[in-house]
Amino acid sequence: MVGRRSRNNGITVDILLRAYSAGLFPMADSADDPELFWVEPEIRGIIPLDDFHISKSLAKAIRKKPFEIRFNTAFEAVMAGCAAEAPDRPSTWINATIRKLYTELHQIGHAHSVEAWEGKELVGGLYGVSLGAAFFGESMFSRRTNASKICLVHLVERLRASGFVLLDTQFTTEHLKTFGAIDVPKQEYAKMLDRAVNRPSLQF
Repeated sequence: MVGRRSRNNGITVDILLRAYSAGLFPMADSADDPELFWVEPEIRGIIPLDDFHISKSLAKAIRKKPFEIRFNTAFEAVMAGCAAEAPDRPSTWINATIRKLYTELHQIGHAHSVEAWEGKELVGGLYGVSLGAAFFGESMFSRRTNASKICLVHLVERLRASGFVLLDTQFTTEHLKTFGAIDVPKQEYAKMLDRAVNRPSLQF
């Protein structure tokens, strides 16, 4: 269930970071809608970093190293991939305003991408926001089997190695539940968020 929704067209990166620290994030009704609204879910999705797990088939695929995994080398291209229409996703909520704001966040070190490359072609990836010891996953895309899943595995490895304590997925899906994603009530999430964002910002 979506909580508070209030339209606001004057969002800056500073406002955006303050919103994340308070448990809100922006969305658009569609890629063509220039307006944004704040979302504050009553039930929040997270992946406990200590309970993250993968299937045997995915582990086997990872061992074959089908992709080169890179970090923060093609942030805008990852956002474009996440915003693009796909057979299972005819439309997205990533509009031009969101792409501009998160690119600015990336430029100041608060938004990051994990990328799957096949030669010179970007075939999958994900992006999100870091604040304190929290990482807020935003979106992912895949143009090859397992590309986005393998990016998620590398994201979790990097977060663990860097000392992050919260991986926020906004909502849970059946796909994310296979990795250990769980739902937490807003009040419980607020405590977890407070502990994470009030730590010194970690290097992603």
